[in-house]
Amino acid sequence: MKKLFPFYLVVFMAISSAIFAQEAEDTTAIDYFPEISLDTRFGFNQSITDKSGRFYSDGIYLNLDGNISPHFSYTSNIKFLSPEYGSSICWLLLTYERDWFSVSAGKDAIYVGGFEYDAMEIDTYFDMSSLFYNSFDCWQWGASAAFYPAEGHSILIQAANSPLTYDPNHFAYALAWRSEHEWYESYWSVNLWQYDKGAFVKALNLGNKFHIGDFSLVLDYMTRSYDLNTLFTEDFTALAMPSYEGCSWCRPFLKGGFERASEILEYDFVGDNLFYGVGAEFFPIRNYRELRLFATWTHNTEYTQSHQINIGATWRMDLTKALRK
Repeated sequence: MKKLFPFYLVVFMAISSAIFAQEAEDTTAIDYFPEISLDTRFGFNQSITDKSGRFYSDGIYLNLDGNISPHFSYTSNIKFLSPEYGSSICWLLLTYERDWFSVSAGKDAIYVGGFEYDAMEIDTYFDMSSLFYNSFDCWQWGASAAFYPAEGHSILIQAANSPLTYDPNHFAYALAWRSEHEWYESYWSVNLWQYDKGAFVKALNLGNKFHIGDFSLVLDYMTRSYDLNTLFTEDFTALAMPSYEGCSWCRPFLKGGFERASEILEYDFVGDNLFYGVGAEFFPIRNYRELRLFATWTHNTEYTQSHQINIGATWRMDLTKALRK
């Protein structure tokens, strides 16, 4: 490693010099005022199975996004006052972007394909989510690059700390493809997560979203294994989530999935689990989606083995808009 340090230093200085020259020549006018907002969710959860209920909150998420030059930008999401985790940085990224590529460094989610995994915690419902979603430690420090080979397509590569251990010199690697079209979106990835010296968990994740008229359908398949020979049988998740998007004041949805949890990750449960539910999100103020009311019924067969009713509200406070007014 010491022998490679002069090489890394030379490469870093060369790249920095080239970027500095390009930034000095670019006179594009940009808005330096950051976008600042707060997200929060609160509600009431009732277990029909054991007749217990509780009020809850997910804390407050501070979102801060902005530009520091024509090609440098930053984004961050910091969680405060969480009843379970206190305060923590979800992501904190500095990005350099050109027309056909970008590079980022900082804390970010491990790139894992699938639209369930891609959703923020505040936009999901616990018992309606897979064990993988609820157990995977996704926020890690690292670096990534994105390439844009064609309109609507992104190729992503990432190296970060391993989500499976806190030991040094253990890393996670990802190669992902994202695409956006009028009728279809994709988020696919292949992953290596190191858990010991020279030993990796292998993962294949295929996220698909279809848009059919006023309906959308998510079909995710995610599989994980120590050995490629058991990649499709040892630890996997398959799920579907249809929803109706044609209503201005509500969004009804269904979700169902099956998973097999092994000891690859630190699951609370090991075995086969069927999870499913139905819900709706409501937008009580016309043309204002920052306030969202929700109601869900969920069940899983093995993990908690309970029927849950969940009602509440999610609210985004746009501080930048308020300050500018």
